Amino acid sequence: MAMRRCGLAVAAVAALALGVGTAGTAWAGDADLEVHGSVVMNGDVVVVRVTPRNLGPDIVSGATVRLTWSAALADTQQLPPACARSGEREVVCGTGPLAVDLPGEQLVVPVRLRERPAEVTLEADMAWSGGAVDHDRTNDRQRVLVLATGDPYAF
Repeated sequence: MAMRRCGLAVAAVAALALGVGTAGTAWAGDADLEVHGSVVMNGDVVVVRVTPRNLGPDIVSGATVRLTWSAALADTQQLPPACARSGEREVVCGTGPLAVDLPGEQLVVPVRLRERPAEVTLEADMAWSGGAVDHDRTNDRQRVLVLATGDPYAF
């Protein structure tokens, strides 16, 4: 039952992010998306704060940030409304519209890990760019090692 709900949640987020059900799709243009933020781990709880940004030249109607951990997530999660679990170690979140040269809305994503590791690796990347062509993919993905010290790590 939990996997069925997870699948429905992923489908709902994907539909929102992809604009399914909207009238027509216009060419989205070019955009240079990047993702930065911080992450902190206390025991089995990891809190990620991520801010997407669009360096342009065109506006993006919405994009999707993918967060992937090196450790398995607990079966039950309480994710923000814009986020859905998409795998054993993965969560995706919709960004909403991204204006040019302005930070997008910060996403705060708390997750529980299945176990209490001493460290975990987090990968944050732009999984979908709202249909815009991103010619510079070098700033789309960040990777950070997070120790279970309660200290924030920037990426």
